[in-house]
Amino acid sequence: MSFTLNSYALVLLFFGTLTAIMAIYIFKRGTTVVRWFGLMMGSNAIWSIAYGLELASGTLHQALFFVNLEYIGIATLPLNWFLFCLSFCNKECWYKKPHNLTIILIVPITTILMVWTNPLHHLHYKEVSMVNYTSFPVLKIHPGIWYRMFTIYFYSLLACGCYLIFNKFKSSDPIYKKQNYSIIIAAIIPWIGNLCYLLGLRPLGFIDITPFAFILTSFLIFLGIYRFRLFDIVPIAREKVLELMSDGFLVVDEKHRVIDYNSALLQFTDLPARQKVIGTAIQDIFPHQPALIKKIEAANNCKIELQTTVKGQTIYFEVEILTQQENKLNSAFTIIKLQDLTVAKKDALMAKEQALELEKVNQLKDRIFSIIAHDLRGPMVNLSEVLKMFSYNQISDEEFKALSPVLSKDIVYTTDLLENILHWSRSQLKGFGIKKEFFNVRNIILNEINYHISSASLKKVKILHDVFPNQIAYADLLMFQIVINLNSINQNAKIWFD
Repeated sequence: MSFTLNSYALVLLFFGTLTAIMAIYIFKRGTTVVRWFGLMMGSNAIWSIAYGLELASGTLHQALFFVNLEYIGIATLPLNWFLFCLSFCNKECWYKKPHNLTIILIVPITTILMVWTNPLHHLHYKEVSMVNYTSFPVLKIHPGIWYRMFTIYFYSLLACGCYLIFNKFKSSDPIYKKQNYSIIIAAIIPWIGNLCYLLGLRPLGFIDITPFAFILTSFLIFLGIYRFRLFDIVPIAREKVLELMSDGFLVVDEKHRVIDYNSALLQFTDLPARQKVIGTAIQDIFPHQPALIKKIEAANNCKIELQTTVKGQTIYFEVEILTQQENKLNSAFTIIKLQDLTVAKKDALMAKEQALELEKVNQLKDRIFSIIAHDLRGPMVNLSEVLKMFSYNQISDEEFKALSPVLSKDIVYTTDLLENILHWSRSQLKGFGIKKEFFNVRNIILNEINYHISSASLKKVKILHDVFPNQIAYADLLMFQIVINLNSINQNAKIWFD
C-alpha cells in the first residue's frame, strides 16, 4: 500500500487517533452511560482514521479497502449514539429487551455486509470511481437503494437520541444549563454536516465533512464531561443506589449540591412536597444538622448517628458518608446513605424501661417475701413451742385449752395468708389476669386489725384507721388483702384510699 498524505488526511488521522485514545480512556474509567459514549467515540475514531487513509490512497482498490473499514464505524456510530442517549436518560430497560435490541442491530450488520459484498449486487453503491480533487484523488460515489435506506436509519436514530436528550434537559434543573447547551450543540453539528453533504452543499467538494463534524461533537461532549460536569445529571451512583431500598440515598457534588437521590430520602427530611431536591444545597436539606454538614464538608468517610423531627415524630437514623474521588472524568462526589434506626432505638428504650421495671418488681418481690416470711414464721414458731411444751408436760391441759383459741386463730390466719401468697405467686408465674370484684374495705381492714391487736398492745403500738362504714371497693380482693397484710406488719405504714 502506498499513501499520499494531504492536509485533510492528516487532520483526520491526528484527531481520529486522539479520539481513539480518549475512547479507550473513557470506556475504562467511566460509568455505564459514559462507556456508551466511549463506544460512540470509538466508532467515530474508526470512521475518521479509515477515511483519512482513504483520502491518502492513490488507487481505487486501496480506497475501497478503507471504505470497507470505514463502515464498521459508520454503521455502529448511530447505534452507539442512540444507546448512549437511552442510558443517559435512564431508559436502559428499552434496549435490554432482546427483540428491541435485535431490531436496531439488523440494519448496521446488514449495512456492513452490503458494503463488503457491494461488487456482487451494487445495492449500496451503484458506481464508484476515482476523480482528481485539487492535488489528490478522491472517491466519487453514486449511492444505491440500500445506501438511502441506511441514511434513513442513520437519521432516525440520531433524531430519536436528540429527542430523548431534549426531553431530559427540559425537566432538568437550572444548575445544568451549561451542560444542556454543550450536548445540544454537539448533537446538532453532525446533523448539519451530513445534511449538507447529502443535499450537495459540499464546501470541500467530494470530501465528506461528516466525520470532521463528529470529531467536533465528540470533543464538545468531552468538554462537557471535563469542564461542565456533563454527567452530573446522570445518576452516578445509580448502580449503588436502588430506588426500591428503604434506606435513603443522595449524591452531592463538590459544591455540596444534590445531584441524585432516591425517594426514601424524603422520610428523613421535612421539605415541602413540591420543593425540588436536585440542585438544592445539602445545608437546606438538613438545616438542623450542623454535625452532619461538617462531616460532609470535611470529605471524610465515616458513620454518625443523628435524630430529627419530621411531621412531629422523632426519627433516629444513621448516616454513612462515602466520598468518591477516583473518577477523573467527573469531579469528586459524595454518596450519603441514611438508615432508619427509629424502630431499633425505640425497642432498645423499651427494653431498658422493661429492665428497670423488672428490677423494681424483683425488689418488690424480695420485700414481700421477706416480710411475709417473718409474718409466717411467728405463728408457726408459737405453735411449735406450745406443742413442744405440751408434749413434755411443761403445761397443763387447762393451760393448753386456754391457748388453743389463740393458736387456732394464728393457724387460720397463717393458712389464709399462705394460700393468698401461693395464689398470687401462681398468677405472677402463669400470667393470670386481675380478677376485680366488689368488697367492703372496712371489713377487710378490721379483720386484719383484730388479728394484730393483741401483739400490738403488748408492744404498745397504736393502730389507727379511718375508714367509713360500708366503703365499697372494686379491685382484686387477693391483691388488696396482701397489701393490707404487708402494711399492717410495717409499723410506720400509712394507706390512703381515693
